[in-house]
Amino acid sequence: MKNIQDLDTSGARAAETFIHGGTRYLVVPQLAVDVPGQPAMITVGNSDIDALVYRWQDETFVPHTRLPVPGGEDAEFFEIGGRAFLATASLKSGAGPYELNVDSVIFELKDGAFIEFQRVPTFAAKQWTHFTIGERHFLALAQGVAMEGTEARNPSKSAIYEWNGECFAEFQVIDSTWGYNFAFFEIGGQRFLAYADHVARSRVMLWSGTRFEDFQLLDGKTGRAFQFFEAQGEAWLAFACLHDDTVLLRWNGTGFVAHQTLSGPGGREFVWREDAQGGELVQINFLLGSREAPVTSLTSVGYRFADGKLVPQRELPTSGATDACAFEDSGHAYLVVTNSLGADIRFRTPSKVYRLGA
Repeated sequence: MKNIQDLDTSGARAAETFIHGGTRYLVVPQLAVDVPGQPAMITVGNSDIDALVYRWQDETFVPHTRLPVPGGEDAEFFEIGGRAFLATASLKSGAGPYELNVDSVIFELKDGAFIEFQRVPTFAAKQWTHFTIGERHFLALAQGVAMEGTEARNPSKSAIYEWNGECFAEFQVIDSTWGYNFAFFEIGGQRFLAYADHVARSRVMLWSGTRFEDFQLLDGKTGRAFQFFEAQGEAWLAFACLHDDTVLLRWNGTGFVAHQTLSGPGGREFVWREDAQGGELVQINFLLGSREAPVTSLTSVGYRFADGKLVPQRELPTSGATDACAFEDSGHAYLVVTNSLGADIRFRTPSKVYRLGA
């Protein structure tokens, strides 16, 4: 593994790569920039900044454009009937006091340009997940926060939106408190949607044919993310928690059962990448400790199966890491990792592009 590029990012919160019109893009939403004279804290900074859009060229990402995504948390690319869209999630705006009632914007891509398509009123938005059921297109939004002094004027519950041919309209509200993530997957013809919440019980929901119903409540609090994958002839669901254990669950035919504890606290995100060796699960670790005194210099891990268990095979030094994405080009495999906080608890810290070896 070789670090081939440092991206000049500030509070980077997500990495989304995709190909459109023959060009590979990388979108990196940013949470905040440091304000001179402010103390070093995860909860401060100026959130009125842009998401960075890069273009892949000669084994490097070059700046392409910037998108107005204040307090950026996520970007999700998808296509509908030949049209291409990018849904972005904004946690907040302002430089203090902060406003959590903000619009999250869906852009449409046309000839390399990102054009505002729809504004969705959101409250502390964290993540969009696009999925399809038959010919129907859905966007699941994880959002919300439960903190003293915050007041929701926009819809505050996590929700699912459906494409109605012209825009995305609310389809189903999810019982939620402090939403972080969704993951859609199918097993044996059944369609599931896993939902991670920081305060409420994280859960797996099952599509009934008309809506998603609770299927299985999960142990562990401070849920952050899921990764579904199939390997070793089994179906797996990795579940990351910030202040609890990050675990691997196995599908036993009727539900998910505990299979392995991957790590203690600190879990934030995953990426599963298939390869000739059977596949690698990369676990991105965010921080330890509290928001007031975080430890950001952690090690993120790449796992592979050995004797029925996931075993660490690769270590990545990260700093307040938040996300990763993998892709292949010209016979090489690459991994992008976003870092959001330096060891000094400042937002300005580079995100990394790695070329992976065998």
